[in-house]
Amino acid sequence: MRSTRRFVAAAIAGAALLFAGGAAAQVTADPAAAGAGTYTIDARHTAVLARVPHAGFSFEVFRFGAVEGTLTWDPANAAANNLTVTVATNSIATPVEGFAAELQGERFLNSAGYPNATFVSTAFRQIDATHAEVDGNFTLKGVTKPVTFRVELIGAGANQRGTPTIGFRATTMIDNAHYNFPGFIRGQSEIVVDGEFNRQQ
Repeated sequence: MRSTRRFVAAAIAGAALLFAGGAAAQVTADPAAAGAGTYTIDARHTAVLARVPHAGFSFEVFRFGAVEGTLTWDPANAAANNLTVTVATNSIATPVEGFAAELQGERFLNSAGYPNATFVSTAFRQIDATHAEVDGNFTLKGVTKPVTFRVELIGAGANQRGTPTIGFRATTMIDNAHYNFPGFIRGQSEIVVDGEFNRQQ
């Protein structure tokens, strides 16, 4: 009986590993561990956050849940890299009850008129092995402005399914005055992206 139980337990553990993707992820801080190719954002493991000034007291943090993006990646030639990211503005979330629907309205994001915010890169600059700056054009509510994202490589390598993966954090600042927000939203907001790109096979 005891041996039968051990066999069943081992079978369950093996099945769990199989459904979890099998092998453990192989991740390093070396960008070359994710080879050149075309990568797409893994939306399940990506968070797009906006830290917006709240009446001069603090920053409110909003999360956008619908994000798509494509990265043309060559770790040996940063200047050849290209990035395009699209975020659905109506996917905004906030812990304040009912506020997300208000933020989608014409007074704030006007999601009906401008359903997407986008970033399209114009230049990659490698700083060191794990840091870079990415220039590009950021479009929100039909207004396009140049911004620079400061990017930190968190990890690169093969994920649990053996797919080449790049994990990163990227931050930039935008001037709220450019986007026709209500007058009480002043100064600058910080855009923070934590996420992963997976290479297309």
